[in-house]
Amino acid sequence: MCGIAGEIRYGERQADAEAVRRMLPCMQSRGPDGDGVWEHGRIVLGHRRLKIIDLSENGAQPMTDDELRLTVVFNGCVYNYQELRTELQGYGYRFFSTSDTEVILKAYHRWGADCVTHFLGMFAFAVAEHDSGTVTLARDRLGIKPMYLAETPGRLRFASTLPALLAAGGVDTTVDKVALQHYMTFHSVVPAPRTMLAGVRKLPPATVRVVTADGTVSERVYWEAGFDRTKSMSSDEWAAAVRDKLNLAVKRRMVADVPVGVLLSGGLDSSLIVALLAEQGQHGLTTFSIGFESGGGEAGDEFAYSDLIAKQFGTEHHQIKIGHDRFLPAVDRTVAAMSEPMVSHDCIAFHLLSEDVAKQVKVVQSGQGADEIFAGYSWYPPLAGVPREQAAEAYAKEFFDRPFAALTKQLSPAWMLEEDTAAAFVAASFARPGATTAVDAALRLDSQVMLVDDPVKRVDNMTMAWGLEARVPFLDHELVELAAACPPELKLASDGKGVLKDAARGLVPDEVIDRTKGYFPVPGIRHLEGTMLTKVRDALHAPEARARGLFRPEYVDALLADPNTPRTTLGANQLWQLALLEMWLQHNKI
Repeated sequence: MCGIAGEIRYGERQADAEAVRRMLPCMQSRGPDGDGVWEHGRIVLGHRRLKIIDLSENGAQPMTDDELRLTVVFNGCVYNYQELRTELQGYGYRFFSTSDTEVILKAYHRWGADCVTHFLGMFAFAVAEHDSGTVTLARDRLGIKPMYLAETPGRLRFASTLPALLAAGGVDTTVDKVALQHYMTFHSVVPAPRTMLAGVRKLPPATVRVVTADGTVSERVYWEAGFDRTKSMSSDEWAAAVRDKLNLAVKRRMVADVPVGVLLSGGLDSSLIVALLAEQGQHGLTTFSIGFESGGGEAGDEFAYSDLIAKQFGTEHHQIKIGHDRFLPAVDRTVAAMSEPMVSHDCIAFHLLSEDVAKQVKVVQSGQGADEIFAGYSWYPPLAGVPREQAAEAYAKEFFDRPFAALTKQLSPAWMLEEDTAAAFVAASFARPGATTAVDAALRLDSQVMLVDDPVKRVDNMTMAWGLEARVPFLDHELVELAAACPPELKLASDGKGVLKDAARGLVPDEVIDRTKGYFPVPGIRHLEGTMLTKVRDALHAPEARARGLFRPEYVDALLADPNTPRTTLGANQLWQLALLEMWLQHNKI
């Protein structure tokens, strides 16, 4: 994993290499092992390197193949690169490295933009054709690796992080009103291509964008999981199929020239990853779990479960205990690591966890994605049996942070839109063909939007803040396709993720499989008090916040007077939602 950046000029103008160089220091943590810039007239590509595969200088980027007249910058990992390398050698290609980066170059030359369909993995890359001046940008199927875009007349810039684009300069930093409404309504998620800033967009998942020398742009979506019922299997057969696919997914993600560990929360998902790796013969696996001091009557750790798994499978386990002395200073650093404002208190947990894990290993597997593809969340069961034509409204009732009517009393009039754009967005998604049940339609939307711009982005941002590569086997696209085809009643069984729980029986202890669903417990954010509450108050009363005037003053005052009672539909702290947005905007000098 790495950080990539670039600028493309249309027509005859030279690209601004210094602008690309200004972006690279912002991504040093993503790639602490080296950097480079490639200049070619109207195209400049930049890269920060994290050495995972081919640790030699042969794997350095930007990588150029002089014979093919192609240059690439790439962030991610292609897990089947060795198989593809062998296939490409059969076509006569010669390799000068053992990296997956070079496989992308050769695959692009062989298959063009369709090379993405041959890759198993997570990736964001840009390939420049020296002779034609065409640049192809691509992002993996599930959006695991990010790509942000800033386009102005005659110019396109891209980077792995939004702050890197800000460092390049020339970005319209006006707050996007539609994005603000999504943030306040759609569980703090801003769907692609928008971001919170009017001048920055993000390439959607499973998307290839081709930019020619004259500025002509074409864009296509190359993959989507189909929620069809073409497979006819018993519940036992479904469980066996899920187990087989997940087993393959975790095996694929052990490909590296450095050791690979596991983030072990003690929940079903991460415990099953450890169990499958142990079954494959991975002995002495390094695992990590995190816990916080209790607060507001809530426990701050789930060590009992992670210790149980570590003991059963003989892992080299590390308990990371976070006290108030580390928690408070980490809040500002966590906000600084965010490419976009992310409300989940899990962010701080992942940031602190990654800080310690990165001292031990450079690659970890993590359990994100299982809830979104196997229906593990609380808002899926109420959708069962809802008529398809009523599904969008039912979903909004369960998932939206607040109804539109409430938003009119919380956002300042200058920032309100006349239309409920979040509801319109969800309605448009649910109106698309396919996904014939309400549950299927919700899972399709969540896997394409919420999953990408909440848990997946959270893990990428927080791990890469410490030069740690996180791999997510539940988002192996073949497993996602299988889960999408699985009947919703099998996923909803056993209080959610029923088919996955069945797949885990006999491998993972029943007390872990049947436990109440847990979350990363971070009491310091769930319950705001003391110094943390002062930090929140300062952010919302800062001169920048007052000048911006996003929120009605009476709403802010009411929340500060009662900081822990008002919650969103799903129980998040409303005050933290407002404060986090302002903290992010202020950190980025918006």
